[in-house]
Amino acid sequence: MQKRILKIPKITQKIVLGSSSIYRQELLRRLQIPFETANPQADESALLNELPEKTAQRLAEAKARSVAKTYSKALIIGSDQVAVLDGIRLGKPLTHANAVKQLQLIRGREVTFFTALCLLNSYTDQLQTQMVPYHVKFRQLSDQQIENYLAKEQPYHCAGSAKSEGLGIALIERMQGDDPNALIGLPLIALIEMFENEGVEVV
Repeated sequence: MQKRILKIPKITQKIVLGSSSIYRQELLRRLQIPFETANPQADESALLNELPEKTAQRLAEAKARSVAKTYSKALIIGSDQVAVLDGIRLGKPLTHANAVKQLQLIRGREVTFFTALCLLNSYTDQLQTQMVPYHVKFRQLSDQQIENYLAKEQPYHCAGSAKSEGLGIALIERMQGDDPNALIGLPLIALIEMFENEGVEVV
């Protein structure tokens, strides 16, 4: 009987996730590759008249380049997400009152989450970027349902005031996009392709 040889992915450079988000870290762990995390230093304010998707792209790169100052020979992942409703940016509510207002605004309507991803090789300065939009239609929620949800999950650091990977899925009528991981904050399908371009085989 011929022995089956287990192929071990070849990874020669350190992989660094430029994010302090536990949700992005959990997503990256799904790929079962070793990585480190670093907290990027970047001003997340939008520029004057800047389109939401351009903001996300710029910040994803800025986060990666911030981390590159510490890791000079690594593959650095940067990602940023901007939620938009009819041209209006939906930031992190931070407080209960703001979250209530935000969920009242988006109930029964569709929100687009623009998630930008970049992979920076800080040794060669090669930069790969991709924008992955995801569309979410929210249910027509009552004020009581909104209060019930916020009391249970308290998603005050999430754009759109809901976490689809948690109880927030109960607020959603439908979702549409190429990669559901993008909605959580890290488009894994695009990232795997970027890794392959750098010679990193996940499987």
